Amino acid sequence: MRLILLMVLAALLSGCGYNQIQQKDEAVKAGWSEVLNQYKRRADLIPNLVNTVKGYSSHEQQVLTQVTEARARVGQVNVNADDPASLASFQQAQGELSSALQRLMVVVENYPNLKADQAFLDLQTQLEGTENRITVARGRYIQVVQDYNTYIRSFPQNLVAMVFGYKPKPNFTVEDERAIQQAPTVDFGQAPAAPQQQPPPQPAN
Repeated sequence: MRLILLMVLAALLSGCGYNQIQQKDEAVKAGWSEVLNQYKRRADLIPNLVNTVKGYSSHEQQVLTQVTEARARVGQVNVNADDPASLASFQQAQGELSSALQRLMVVVENYPNLKADQAFLDLQTQLEGTENRITVARGRYIQVVQDYNTYIRSFPQNLVAMVFGYKPKPNFTVEDERAIQQAPTVDFGQAPAAPQQQPPPQPAN
């Protein structure tokens, strides 16, 4: 009799979406792991990037320090993706690091020898690929969180979610979601356009 009751309960839970909630919850966890993995990949590239730039432009200490400090702040964030405040702090730290990297890119344009260095070119390629992977990973995470949240808010899954303590998960902010539609430009090889020369004035007749 007990076995029959368990089988009936399992069938009811399955029909109410319990198994699907588990699957979607695991998809969210996997998506978040990939986001962290790609951000860590970027963080691991930064020390070599800073050291390479420093070898050509040691007097650009302010920009180099900003990048290093921004990377350190990212490492200090103990992120919990289920906590909206923690996720917001993580977003802010990663945004500050992205801004610092963009300022470094501007500095690099002033050093043609650096842009021709093979080690730097290799780092450029890796950083470009990482930025693209970050964009893809974050986009997928946004989708799986939206899918999970929509599912557990729908009837009758919302009743099962309430009983077992499954709650909607925070996601990247709307502003941040728009921002990730295009990865940051990482192009150290493109020299700034030279100003157009104006034709000399014609002598008056």
